[in-house]
Amino acid sequence: MKDPTLTSTPHINQERRPANGTLISRFWPNWISRDMSLILLARAGMSTMRGLAGVLTPIYLALIGFSALRLGLLFTVVGLTSTIFTLMIGFTSDRIGRKIFLIVLPVMAAGAGVVFALTTNVTAIFIAAALGTFGRGAGAGAGAVGPYMPAESALLAEKVAPRYRNSLFGRAAFAANLGALLGGGLLATLPDVLPHFHVPTMTAFRIAYGIAAVLSLVSGLIVLPIADARPVRAPRTSRQRGVIFSRATWGILIKLGVTNAFNGTAVGFFGPFITYWLFRRYGAGPAAIGLLFSIINIATLVSNLGAAGLARRFGLVRAIVFGRILQAILIVPMVLAPTFWLAGMVYLVRMLAQRVALPLRQSYVMGVIPNDERASASALSNLPSQLTMSVSPSIAGAIFDTGQLALPFEIGALLQLINALLFGVFFNKLRPPEEDGDSAPAESAS
Repeated sequence: MKDPTLTSTPHINQERRPANGTLISRFWPNWISRDMSLILLARAGMSTMRGLAGVLTPIYLALIGFSALRLGLLFTVVGLTSTIFTLMIGFTSDRIGRKIFLIVLPVMAAGAGVVFALTTNVTAIFIAAALGTFGRGAGAGAGAVGPYMPAESALLAEKVAPRYRNSLFGRAAFAANLGALLGGGLLATLPDVLPHFHVPTMTAFRIAYGIAAVLSLVSGLIVLPIADARPVRAPRTSRQRGVIFSRATWGILIKLGVTNAFNGTAVGFFGPFITYWLFRRYGAGPAAIGLLFSIINIATLVSNLGAAGLARRFGLVRAIVFGRILQAILIVPMVLAPTFWLAGMVYLVRMLAQRVALPLRQSYVMGVIPNDERASASALSNLPSQLTMSVSPSIAGAIFDTGQLALPFEIGALLQLINALLFGVFFNKLRPPEEDGDSAPAESAS
């Protein structure tokens, strides 16, 4: 199967720098173009903002009186709004272009940061969090960029040759983790550090939200110079035509929808509550949690860059499945750990597996879907995940309020294990173009 990127996209990068043996050249090799670089920088900026907001928001809202149930309801509202935005952006960006969404969504998130900094009104917080898809925690993995991910993923995929795609998505994850390291680590300590300089605690939270707003705004402006064009839709024969997507793509999407529904439900049970759980279970504050997340993000940075090598060695689907299985299994010892730092070390190992599997899964979907359907397919494939991920936090919040702090995590572990097994069954025979012999050999260094 040939990747249509090779024939339908005018923006594939031309190599522009001589390779050398420096550390910088290994991370930033000569096949990375200016446009790719700007997208990666924007990813790092948005991830810094989301990492910061993801640590602060559950603790901040608990301090101003939010129960776990109300917190779960907020996460549900944010998740449902994010789902609508993701679907809209995915289908629209395949028709009008992708860059505009990498600008508009960060600006909206910046507005949400301003609202959080200026008011504690519950209604205003709910509206701002929903429209800015802002503040839903994801633990040390809080470096996601938000609902414009389908547009960003499609834009990255169209600018790189198939043999470099796994490595580019690994570098995007690396940039996200650097952002999460800064935002969820160093900047997240501000509410604990600033009071030592006679700044009231709540004022320190508001200063941090102001910083988050600035980061988001800058991230939207960074991508202004990149080239973007409406994707060219390749002509199809009557046998290839389907409604919206080709028939082959529909088959892939149905299977992805089933697996993602399980994963979304699983992540919704524990993902948004990692910070809250550490706060409730061990009494940890922003500084301790930020330090833990910093250690995890530093330790897991290399796993992003090694993802492409694991895919070459074991095959892309096997690497994804093994990573998902490890993530599920490690949840149980994490929540049973008697101390904060022991739980944190288990969480670190789990995040190593997550940091390998996530970019590979994104790369896999982009690899097996034609270019002119990529953003739409990415949005639709993630729809079941986002819907179920939006519902389960409310259920988890109600369980947390009964005092059962481990049960939501255990339910999530079981569901994520089912997801991993189903992914292997559904996709073990569908290979991406770089593995089927139709594309150039994979790069020698990730």
